[in-house]
Amino acid sequence: MIVDPDKVEAALYRKSFYEFLKAFWHVIIPEKPVFNWHLKYLCDRAQRICERIFLGEPKDGDLVCNVPPGTSKSSVFSIMLPAWCWTRMPSFRFLGASFAHDLSLDLSRKCRDLIKSEKYQKLFPNIELRSDQDTKSYFVNTKGGMRYSVGAGGSPLGRHFHLIVIDDPINPQEAMSELVIKSTNGWIDGSLSTRKIDAQVSCIILVMQRLHQDDPSAFMLKKGNVRHVCLPATDEYHIYPERMKEYYKDGLLDPIRLPKAVLDNWETYGSYFFSGQYGQDPVPLGGGMFKTDCLKEGFPPKIKMTIRYWDKAGSLGKGDWTAGVKMGMDHTGRIWVLDVQRVRLDAFRREKLIHQTAVIDGSKVRIGVEQEPGSSGKESAENTARTLIGFRVTLNPVSGKGAKEQRWDPLATQINAGNVYYADGPWVKDFKEELKFAPFGSHDDQIDAAAGAMSMLIRGRARVGGLKRHNARIEKESNKTQQARMISGGNL
Repeated sequence: MIVDPDKVEAALYRKSFYEFLKAFWHVIIPEKPVFNWHLKYLCDRAQRICERIFLGEPKDGDLVCNVPPGTSKSSVFSIMLPAWCWTRMPSFRFLGASFAHDLSLDLSRKCRDLIKSEKYQKLFPNIELRSDQDTKSYFVNTKGGMRYSVGAGGSPLGRHFHLIVIDDPINPQEAMSELVIKSTNGWIDGSLSTRKIDAQVSCIILVMQRLHQDDPSAFMLKKGNVRHVCLPATDEYHIYPERMKEYYKDGLLDPIRLPKAVLDNWETYGSYFFSGQYGQDPVPLGGGMFKTDCLKEGFPPKIKMTIRYWDKAGSLGKGDWTAGVKMGMDHTGRIWVLDVQRVRLDAFRREKLIHQTAVIDGSKVRIGVEQEPGSSGKESAENTARTLIGFRVTLNPVSGKGAKEQRWDPLATQINAGNVYYADGPWVKDFKEELKFAPFGSHDDQIDAAAGAMSMLIRGRARVGGLKRHNARIEKESNKTQQARMISGGNL
């Protein structure tokens, strides 16, 4: 019996996507390959998904894959995978999407070059591209299989696919734009996800670095029925599945391509950049501007001065929140976050809640209200003050959004110094979460309110409404004493 070596080789590559990748690497990538362990793991995960599609079996979930740049994720999922799928299922239809159409075209071109290569055609002669549909963005084989490419916002109207691979849907330089985040998530959910041949079988694979609290990775994971692979560059960050940590060498994902010296250099570009791109966490270790690990839980002692500060919004359903942070200072100069009200209400119900909260807090709790720029902001703040007659109220005019971080700095300084404590309550999780993602989080209403309360605690303000006038000199001396205690850590 004469054995055809080409058929034996082709059978091996059909059976294993990883072996296929190794065999065809040199066809499209001139650099010397480094077949780190994670490549086989990613290939096996991709093959598991495609095997079910080949058999027409219901999927066991979409896949979100977070890996650092420079780890061949695009080579695996966008270039090699569709070419391999055709060796098993020539009618396989594949959609490749990226944030830039040029990037999407380049990945598609490399896949087409692989399929047209002498080696591929020798081993898989049944895969032949149609001459009447053979472009970089869209090519079709004679068996009905296709590979189609789109950039962010694009839609392959009228076409449906067995597999949709979304490879880097957001430009890292635009990741802090809330508009870009929302439009990209809407594009994935409202356009790409509807392009499946069979919703129960067809699958989406999203592969990207983490860039934002609400980026497409977070968006898809919240939807459910999604498998997650998270392989950061170092084991200091969260690894998932957790068992993959045992493959890290000296704490590194890929000690050859991403050695410690290279990572140390990238870290100089900024903690947020490094944490998202290489740590697969949009928040640096320990927090960003606010080191939330430094917050301390405790039972509040006797509080000398208490402030409830409101940052108002008039949103229902979605949008900004109205936040009222109750904060106090004890006799040692420690700051306590005692309670947070966080709601989305219309103006009438919001004002009613502010008044009810003042009644519950009692007349000894001073009230601060943020006054937004412009005449409408002033009018809104004054309306709130009028509903609080009988309580001690401060209207606090603030400048535009560009000054936010400057206003937050005193709060950040005290938190990061370990001088801020919090009482237990159902609000704690959301409060710490907002601090953790600042200044790049989706919301900052609680931070604005907490920063306003901190400002009143350490400086004091002129008061309006039904407030009894205090002696200005005594007030000034009291504030100086409070500031000194803050600076000294309470050792006065």
